[in-house]
Amino acid sequence: MTDAVTRQLRLVDGSSSFISQPDGDVVAKAAEGFFHRDMRHLSHLVVRVDDAPLQLIASRAVDYYSARIDAIPACDEGGALDTQPRLNVRRDRFLAGGVHEDIILTNVCDEERTVRLEVTVGCDFADILECKKQPHKRGRSWSEHGERSLTLHYERDGYRRGTRITATADCLVQLDRIVFEARIEARGTWRTCLELVPLVDGVESAPRKACDSWRRPEPDMSEPLGTWMAAAPRLETSWDGLRHIYERSLYDLASLRFRPLEGAESVPAGGLPWFMALFGRDSMIASYQALPFKPDLARATLRCLAALQADSTDDFRDSEPGKILHELRFGELATLGLLPHSPYYGAHDTTPLFCVLLDEYERWTGDGDLVRELEPNVRRALAWIETHGDPNGDGYLEYERRSPKGLENQCWKDSWNSVLDSAGREAELPIAICEVQGYAYDARMRCARLARAFWGDEPLAARLESEAAALRERFDRDYWCEERGHFALALDGRGRRVDALTSNIGHLLWSGIVLEGRAARVGETLLSDEMWTGWGIRTMSSGDGGYNPIEYHNGTVWPHDTAIAAEGLRRYGLRDEATRVAVGMLEAAEAFGSRLPELFAGLVRDSTNLPAEYPEASEPQAFASGAPLMALRTLLGLDAEAGRVHSDPHLPAGLELTLEC
Repeated sequence: MTDAVTRQLRLVDGSSSFISQPDGDVVAKAAEGFFHRDMRHLSHLVVRVDDAPLQLIASRAVDYYSARIDAIPACDEGGALDTQPRLNVRRDRFLAGGVHEDIILTNVCDEERTVRLEVTVGCDFADILECKKQPHKRGRSWSEHGERSLTLHYERDGYRRGTRITATADCLVQLDRIVFEARIEARGTWRTCLELVPLVDGVESAPRKACDSWRRPEPDMSEPLGTWMAAAPRLETSWDGLRHIYERSLYDLASLRFRPLEGAESVPAGGLPWFMALFGRDSMIASYQALPFKPDLARATLRCLAALQADSTDDFRDSEPGKILHELRFGELATLGLLPHSPYYGAHDTTPLFCVLLDEYERWTGDGDLVRELEPNVRRALAWIETHGDPNGDGYLEYERRSPKGLENQCWKDSWNSVLDSAGREAELPIAICEVQGYAYDARMRCARLARAFWGDEPLAARLESEAAALRERFDRDYWCEERGHFALALDGRGRRVDALTSNIGHLLWSGIVLEGRAARVGETLLSDEMWTGWGIRTMSSGDGGYNPIEYHNGTVWPHDTAIAAEGLRRYGLRDEATRVAVGMLEAAEAFGSRLPELFAGLVRDSTNLPAEYPEASEPQAFASGAPLMALRTLLGLDAEAGRVHSDPHLPAGLELTLEC
């Protein structure tokens, strides 16, 4: 699969990524450079020929880990195009652990010529968590020169990183550049290979790919790309665009796989550029979305998160026993304890979602062995829900950060200003966000089934069902805003309703906490003009005081959020509404060229059919990539029990759609 020329070339492999300008050069501006395990190992890479910049002809990602760039030398320093070029410059880049880049010069003249090829390099060794601002490094940097190599080093308080750049052709190595004198025969070619090897505490990650490694199996993956794609169910549909969306979703989920723990299976990372790391919420939601298509992701994610489940109280990391992590990082700031991400546990929804995912995984796979294996982890998660997750003992899960470096809002809308009332005022902490109560309800119901069917613990099952029923009734009483006709976004620190209308109510349908008599009203609200854009559901109503169609969590459309709402509508039998939402989101994916970004602007769809992407949206992003898969589940009415799949399609007129395993 290929991408047209874009404003960036983005390559990814495991915990590494390489983000450059379309011409292959890197002049680090925020999300640009070669990143490895949460540190930038190259922030400057510029190729010039005879002191002239290159004029781009074409570039594209060939695989998610490889790219080809074609260029010619510009005729002047301003980059003007030479209308009679005598030299072609090709760069083939492969990312796999380290980077292998081939630079091939082709002389298109009838006489021999000698050109000067100059590659300037540099590295700021910025932690990825400081790249959005100007990094201020406090460690020591130095370089070492070899005959054909240049090694850049960084060290701070025993934390060491480095990047070694090696060339295969004869060259002159200087302080910040490698210079070649290339003699090229008439109509001939000259080439050199560059290898970029990241060093972590002296340990090398040598490139696993060499010249012409197009579409070769990835040895570090539990399932190579070709096998991954071929093993997925086959989609048959009359909507050609949907076929491309489906393939792109599977492809992007494959590209985001990485191993956060030694010896672990591959799990989905959060997304490019900032989130190539383990995120509890993102990994679990993406794994849930992929269950009908790629259930192994859920198994790997559950095991990985179980291995990192908190076992102690640590205020700096917002950790308590039984809690499931929010984020795990390996960069300088986390390793030296300057930030709490080693791992950080500041998310109030990850722990109940862990229980939800395990139950749903068993339904799709019939894998009772994993349910029994993770029983101790689920019991600790339930204990957290009943104790630390509800610090005031009122029966609701409420969050308030304890870490001075932690997140203020610890729900999926985790920006600082994401919990506003209808007038646009910030809610007072601690906050009992509505959807987390739904997740807690769902977790209890699902764990009751697991306790009864797999653990032989009927008393636990009965208690959890009783607690869930009581929570459902109490939630309806305390969160329903009769005067506004929808559920409140949250209860604040004084128990007052935070009354903004938001997409969070779609998650309530998905969890099943909504009483049957309320569901139709909730569905009607989600599809009202204030919420529905034609592409998806706004995160905040256009009628509320905090609304902004390009505010991160207060008016934009998040595909995973819309997909969850569609599944919630289906759960309550609102099939027409569910289909409308699912199809609208898939049409947005088609308009974006088959790939949904992390989020996009909450502007109304009109005759131009042009959705507006949010600046700096992650792309690909795990649960945005999984959102079309969830929409397919909604349209086909897919459910499973003990590994047996049931289908009850509800399709718009004229759409033919089937899945073949």
